[in-house]
Amino acid sequence: MSAALTHVHDGGWAELVLNRPERRNAIEGTLAQAMQEALDALERNDDVRAVVLRGADAAFCSGLDLKAFGEQPTPDWVAKFPALWDRVHTQLLASRKAWIVALERYAINGGAALALAGDLMVCGESAFLQVGEVALGMAAPRNAAWLALRHSEAVAARVCLLGERMPAAELLRLGLATEVVADAEVVARAQAMARTIGSHPAQGVAGIKSAMRAATLQMPADQWLAACARFDALARPTAAMPANAAPANR
Repeated sequence: MSAALTHVHDGGWAELVLNRPERRNAIEGTLAQAMQEALDALERNDDVRAVVLRGADAAFCSGLDLKAFGEQPTPDWVAKFPALWDRVHTQLLASRKAWIVALERYAINGGAALALAGDLMVCGESAFLQVGEVALGMAAPRNAAWLALRHSEAVAARVCLLGERMPAAELLRLGLATEVVADAEVVARAQAMARTIGSHPAQGVAGIKSAMRAATLQMPADQWLAACARFDALARPTAAMPANAAPANR
């Protein structure tokens, strides 16, 4: 079964499900490739106005799958992963669809970057988001890039420099979350938002999304991740870091 599942529903909306529940929907090469293909297909589908992004089995995403990256022999996808994962984020950046994140339980490090990519975020009342790379001596370029796109430097500092778990109520206070609902209602509420947006004319949704993104981006899309990633190498630790830790949960 695919590591990312797409469900297209009547009424102009779809769901993209991170589907590695046995690894808490952690990110590795097969999931990245499946997401890239799903994003391409969704963007070509003019009937889809809104997409719910969620994780299988009532959890969003635990970050990068370090076990998969450390397998021996080294999987073929490891060398291609940074460019592939940047492509996924660039696709989300360029999307003319409305993206609604259903944040159940947790979104950690690389999973947090996916959650921050959403236009709207529905959080369960016990869910949290954590950008913890700072504790590893690492930069968090994708998280920083999404935060810089729509939030102040003060909010980005709160999220990235402390490295703490940020509960749903704090995400709502900072404007990162759109709504906080009971844990059991997260997916249903995100789906209801998608149905509402899906009922609007496609040209209106695409036009508003494109106008908002053009106003906030203020640089060519292909320069967006590079602007943050340039500083990643400066922040990487050297001898003290285990060899397989460099890609951890980013």
